[in-house]
Amino acid sequence: MKEFGLIGNRLVHSFSKEYFNNYFLESGIAARYNNYEIDNIDQILSIVSKNEALFGFNVTIPFKQQIIPYLNSIHNEAKTIGAVNVVKIKREDGKALLFGYNTDAIAFEKSIKPLLTKQHNKALILGTGGASKAVGYALEKLGLKILFVSRSRLAKNNVITYSDIDYQIFIEHKVIVNCTPCGMWPNVKNCPPLKYEWATKNHLFYDLIYNPQTTLFMREAQARKAITKNGLEMLYLQAKYAWNIWETEQFEIDTDIN
Repeated sequence: MKEFGLIGNRLVHSFSKEYFNNYFLESGIAARYNNYEIDNIDQILSIVSKNEALFGFNVTIPFKQQIIPYLNSIHNEAKTIGAVNVVKIKREDGKALLFGYNTDAIAFEKSIKPLLTKQHNKALILGTGGASKAVGYALEKLGLKILFVSRSRLAKNNVITYSDIDYQIFIEHKVIVNCTPCGMWPNVKNCPPLKYEWATKNHLFYDLIYNPQTTLFMREAQARKAITKNGLEMLYLQAKYAWNIWETEQFEIDTDIN
């Protein structure tokens, strides 16, 4: 039986294991999906070597960038983004070869695109990790100008801090995407430190978090009549792309897998 899994830290919040195992059961696929909680990315080598039935895994916080040096090959788009969330394992002559991909970008793009209007031409991306890189790539592809928001000041032209967000910046950037774990279960009473009273009905607040389904970030926006969406559809879409990679050894980003 082939095995697949999720690599990350503190995976109790994730729906991936349940999603994939249900999919395998319903589709009659002889496979199973496990969670691999690790504290250090170096542990990935042990997991891959000890589990010879493991042929692929997803990567989540905080390892989407840290996994790259351990790969034998990386898909061009993932290389451009600078983050990997899907790894395919090929086993040849007793060796495990790791191939990295990014399905977050195309999944996010497909999920948010129907909500965008002409007024949504600038976006604030909360966070500077691997997920934010994929979101930024997708939004720029859709024609939006982006600013990343970090908790600490970074020496980068397109990165600001939360304290830098004044009224003018907030109003101009009508798309706000939370790519941080702030507000994720069980810390549901937390949300990114924004001036939510500045939100309008023309704003779109997208939270990559899907557990809980409605985060405090989203509720604060909804109270000001803003449009909101969580990351559940994005999760399902990226999972379908991941399975396409594992099953067919191909990743065609223009392929309609819905």
